[in-house]
Amino acid sequence: MSMGKLANCSRCDSLFVQAVRDICPKCCEQVEQEYDKCARFLRKRENRGANIHQVSEATSVSVKQITKFIKEGRISVAGNPGLGYPCERCGFMIRSGNICDSCMQGLRYEITQQAEVEQRLEQAERDNLAQAAYRRKQNADE
Repeated sequence: MSMGKLANCSRCDSLFVQAVRDICPKCCEQVEQEYDKCARFLRKRENRGANIHQVSEATSVSVKQITKFIKEGRISVAGNPGLGYPCERCGFMIRSGNICDSCMQGLRYEITQQAEVEQRLEQAERDNLAQAAYRRKQNADE
């Protein structure tokens, strides 16, 4: 069995021996307590329609941490119709993935545009090489 390595906790920056998680045991315990608070809050029927900001306010758990719980599958959006989390690009509330459909389309467009620019540059370079070779041949023939 291999030993863990020394690492800084991604949450509190303290040094600890990392085995599996990127957070120290103390923070791990705090995260579990935060999860319990959120789960207890959302189990109450009157809170089922709550959005992420309402859950955060009621439990004092950050939107970032609640987002993590949702992405990890620990908190289900299925049973909580008002629950979503912010798109990583624009902040629009989404229920799956990392970015909203609009940002996804924008990224696809940017990628397509970039690919077209690169193709044009490659074609121009090939044309320049061909012209240079033609000129060399013309000069050699003279």
